[in-house]
Order: sequence, then structure tokens, then C-alpha cells
Amino acid sequence: MFGSRKQSSELDPPPIAGSRGDAVEVLRVWAAPGSPQQLTLAYVRKDPGAWGLLLADVARHAAQAYQREGQDPDQVIERIRELFEAEWSSPTSPAEDLFDES
Repeated sequence: MFGSRKQSSELDPPPIAGSRGDAVEVLRVWAAPGSPQQLTLAYVRKDPGAWGLLLADVARHAAQAYQREGQDPDQVIERIRELFEAEWSSPTSPAEDLFDES
């Protein structure tokens, strides 16, 4: 859609990735059935609150994607919030540093 893929399981980068020299990838998440998600992220802002904005944007984009498949975006957002709060309160798996070199 937006460019050439390295592997069939990778998403294409969005247009901003090729159109701006100062654009950087800040989050990559991989999921496999029966396993916890694994992710890499980059520290890009002094204020950690920027991640709150990013996560809210991700939820809205997810709701739009589900809307294209016929689901009510408000219900999608509520479901995302519901499981966000549940996971926040009682994590199903610990956050592990996959690249810890100590």
C-alpha cells in the first residue's frame, strides 16, 4: 500500500516515512497466537506524556479500522478502554527488556 515490504508479515511504512527526512519509527509491535506481544520502541520526547497521546491516537486508528469492517467505532473504543484498564490493573505478562545486555 505505502511501499515495499521486507517480509509479508511486516506492515508498509506510512507516507510520512518517505516524505520527511526527520520522521522516525517510534514503535513496532509483533504478535503471535498464544504468546505475549513483543515490541520495540524509541525514546523520542522529553515528556513521557507524549506516549499517552500516541496510545490514544493508536486506539482511534484501531476504531477506524474496525469501522471499515462494519463495527461501531464507539463500541470499539470502549472495548479497548475496558481491556486497557484490566491489563493496567492486573498485567497478563510482565514487561521484559528483550534487548537487555547486562
